[in-house]
Amino acid sequence: MRGPLGPLRPLRPLRRFRALPIRSRLALLVATAVAVAVAVVSVVCWLIVRGKLYGEIDAELAGQNRPLHQLSQIRPTLTDCSQAPAPKPEFGPPRTVYYFQLVQASGKACVFVDSAGPVIQVEDGDREVAADGDPSVAAFRNGTDRDGNAVRVLTVAATAVPGSAVYEDTAVMIAFSLRETQNTLNDLALLLLVVSGLGVGGAGVTGLWVARTGLRPVDELTGAVEHVARTEDLTVRIPVEGEDEIARLSRSFNSMTAALASSRDRQAQLIADAGHELRTPLTSLRTNIELLARSEETGRALPPEDRRALMASVTAQMTELASLIGDLQELARPDAAGPGPLQVVALHDIAQAALERARLRGPELTITADLRPWYVRAEPAALERAVVNVLDNAVKFSPPGGTVEVALRRGELSVRDHGPGIPAEELPHVFERFWRSPSARALPGSGLGLSIVARTVQQAGGAVALRPANGGGTRAVITLPGAPTRPPAPEPH
Repeated sequence: MRGPLGPLRPLRPLRRFRALPIRSRLALLVATAVAVAVAVVSVVCWLIVRGKLYGEIDAELAGQNRPLHQLSQIRPTLTDCSQAPAPKPEFGPPRTVYYFQLVQASGKACVFVDSAGPVIQVEDGDREVAADGDPSVAAFRNGTDRDGNAVRVLTVAATAVPGSAVYEDTAVMIAFSLRETQNTLNDLALLLLVVSGLGVGGAGVTGLWVARTGLRPVDELTGAVEHVARTEDLTVRIPVEGEDEIARLSRSFNSMTAALASSRDRQAQLIADAGHELRTPLTSLRTNIELLARSEETGRALPPEDRRALMASVTAQMTELASLIGDLQELARPDAAGPGPLQVVALHDIAQAALERARLRGPELTITADLRPWYVRAEPAALERAVVNVLDNAVKFSPPGGTVEVALRRGELSVRDHGPGIPAEELPHVFERFWRSPSARALPGSGLGLSIVARTVQQAGGAVALRPANGGGTRAVITLPGAPTRPPAPEPH
């Protein structure tokens, strides 16, 4: 944004505040909040005490407005109209601490003959009370005498005094010195200022201590993050105490580093396993190609049967290599990316298509199928690949002339073969990447098929399991949520 004099920039104090460490900002904010609260309380307290003291003085002044100013006292006062108080007596009781004088509508003031104080400064309000002559009006105000001393003044019409109705343009002014009251208020203000200063200072120190204590886990978290960024050591863990936000942040950091460490370990394991699995077909392929090349270079042709076997081996190894690379590409897709676009697909149709491919790969086998309609939401290509992998395993491990039984009932797709089965101690490892049973290492395959099956089924919200079948063999079960009828298509918005 731009102002009339150029681009608008944050105020310099605000920039300086943002540049402070967070613990200093917290301590400053706490001290500021306490300072504001203490200031408000102190001001309110001072005003209440001031109002209370003034109320007591006003009550005393109102009590002095009694019928002691008789006509005999007002008349000589108006006649002499002295502008100076009477001298203090050397002997006898002291005069009252209240100051009395008369004021006329013209503004002329006359000090009572027995008043002990100086002349009170007359203001417009006093003249208005004298001119109005309303005995029910009592005007209180703060004023000064001619020496500049503060006084509290009560002005009432002289007609309020019995027998003085003839003095209609005259008012009685009664004053009380505020020197002691102001001294008391000044002492109270000083006391409140000292207490407020101590409170603000203590709040600042306490706020800094609380900030340091509360942010210690944040410091540990910062140190751990800096350590991970500097050393790439993902084994760092932060001690977690309590159930507050800092503890939740620490748990989240520990979970994040654990997930990153696990992901890095899986990545390293995938690369190592992929290199190991690729080495075998590549070495065999290289050996066969070198034999063909040497035969061409030396002019010694291989026997036709050996050449056909060699070419068939090269073709099989290239097919296995292409399949392995495809499986690696499928597994290399990050889990966070999720599957492709989900669609409502007919699981029974996908299973039927996979059965046709399985019959071509095992023509000597008997494959029976009982497929009931079931519709699921999944990625069609990935789901078909998963079903094909399960059927390929059944075909691969079935004995010649054996039977493979396939059934789909209410979302449960089961594939049962009559092969050698899987030992119980090997079942927990069948869905691990590149894991292959010792009895199956001589058979073609990469050990990635069941890993892809498990991943695809989990992304579709289902589950997959392998268990021994009654009477021998293995039974693979894929369970997917869905419905026996196709759900209606969503209406366009």
